[in-house]
Amino acid sequence: MSEPLNARSAAITTGPTRAAARSYYKAIGFSEEDLRKPIIGIANTWIGTMPCGYNMRGLAEHVARGIREAGGTPMEFNTIAISDGITMGTEGMKASLVSREVIADSIELTCRGYQFDALVALVACDKTGPGAAMAMARLNIPSVILYGGSIAPGRYKERDITVVDVFEAIGAYGAGKIDATELRAIEDAACPGAGACGGQFTANTMATAFEFLGLSPIGSSSPGATDPRKDAEGYRAGQIVLDLLRRGVRPLDLLTPASFENAIASAAGMGGSTNVVLHLLALAREAGIPLALEDFDRVSKRTPIIADLKPGGNYTALDVDKAGGVALVAQRLLAGGLVDGSVLTPTGKTLAEEAALAVETPGQVVVTHAEHPFKPTGGLVILRGSIAPEGSVVKIAGHERTYHRGPARIFECEEAAMAAVQAAQIAPGDVLVIRYEGPKGGPGMREMLGVTSAIVGAGLGESVALITDGRFSGATRGLMIGHVAPEAAVGGVIALIREGDIIEIHIDERRLDLLGVDAAELERRRAAWSAPAPRYTSGVFAKYAAMVASAADGAITRAVGL
Repeated sequence: MSEPLNARSAAITTGPTRAAARSYYKAIGFSEEDLRKPIIGIANTWIGTMPCGYNMRGLAEHVARGIREAGGTPMEFNTIAISDGITMGTEGMKASLVSREVIADSIELTCRGYQFDALVALVACDKTGPGAAMAMARLNIPSVILYGGSIAPGRYKERDITVVDVFEAIGAYGAGKIDATELRAIEDAACPGAGACGGQFTANTMATAFEFLGLSPIGSSSPGATDPRKDAEGYRAGQIVLDLLRRGVRPLDLLTPASFENAIASAAGMGGSTNVVLHLLALAREAGIPLALEDFDRVSKRTPIIADLKPGGNYTALDVDKAGGVALVAQRLLAGGLVDGSVLTPTGKTLAEEAALAVETPGQVVVTHAEHPFKPTGGLVILRGSIAPEGSVVKIAGHERTYHRGPARIFECEEAAMAAVQAAQIAPGDVLVIRYEGPKGGPGMREMLGVTSAIVGAGLGESVALITDGRFSGATRGLMIGHVAPEAAVGGVIALIREGDIIEIHIDERRLDLLGVDAAELERRRAAWSAPAPRYTSGVFAKYAAMVASAADGAITRAVGL
């Protein structure tokens, strides 16, 4: 006999001993009939501090309606969200990656506490999606992720702009290329309403990856946050989660080695964010799927860039929607033999079956064919070498140089590097080294969109390079290498580089090396090095620093001793 659909929640709601629990539920409007149905959690990452998921209060109502009409009882709860765009370049940015773990933990805790039978997670800003996915892998109850949708592009001087244009305008203003009036005009125009960052930055990269992983329905991420079709996707997500529950399909049935390779291919083929490396590694660890840095390089090397998207290209995520959506991208990747079409999606159809339903808009120029790509190989490149023996990550999505050799300019934090750029103290050929910004050293592995955009805005994007044990926004462009591991705080070689040392970056050979410093000199430097005092000795940052793993392992947190 099959298990009842409310098997988990019945432990909370059924029988004489659960009368007190039922009385609490009835106090907030649930009926006896409601409590006999399967109870479906709606994890909402809405927060009143940013536009990314500002539409999701209303979206949750459509999800709840879909759940009710499919025979379930919805119960909504909130978790947190940190805006990378708002906190960028400040101490607050250290909270961003830490929030991924808090989001995962809070969703897991709520679902275990109330013993929900299934889950829908509404996500938007960068860490909400990965955090929700990690919780789903831990819980392994029928689950769906629904992306709240992309922001519409702003308009300035007859062209589409995004928040990246604001960051680059800050650099241009610092370099004296624009005045304060123009900076304010760009600021006022860039973000016209609700939704997550408009280009193929981290939020859109991960939303696409979730469709290829099987955690989101194909096509659900494509409509923008303010598009009326998003409400229909909310209703559909509520219906689909009940169908998953009835079929007994759980996240670990859908998260397979093949689906992870598909997700990597989707990110590589669309010129997506380097953060996909960090987040897919973390999710794979939660799901028990073997995944290594080299898998990203291997898949990316065979996957051409088939979407002309910002920051390396010309168009925004909503242009993908107008062209035919993620389903069209899947169709083109399948036609090129670049993904496995047999993997299952939440609807029960295979990826190939869903992709066959794609409708291309005649004359669209955003998504091309694999045999006529915008670039012959994907953008995700893994570098190793004397500076990064455990690996580092760079995105080569446009026309970046593949070789750079220059003197190191050492900065012990992001703010120091930003001040040097704004003071015109960086010269063509330099290699900026920003260290002690890794998972432990930051703590929290800050994104560096502020300084990388300032470099571009100052006109140095084609002549300098940057390496860091921190990370980058999906909006970063240029020869910017992050996730250097081991990080400086644990004595990685990046901590031993000195001002003026020569650094060589060789993309084609996948190398990041310190030149002219032999092993004996490195040992002398190491003997003189001492670990810095922790920046935080109490609270969440201190706990995170004590528990976090290397970026090469997804910067996941683990209980001490496990």
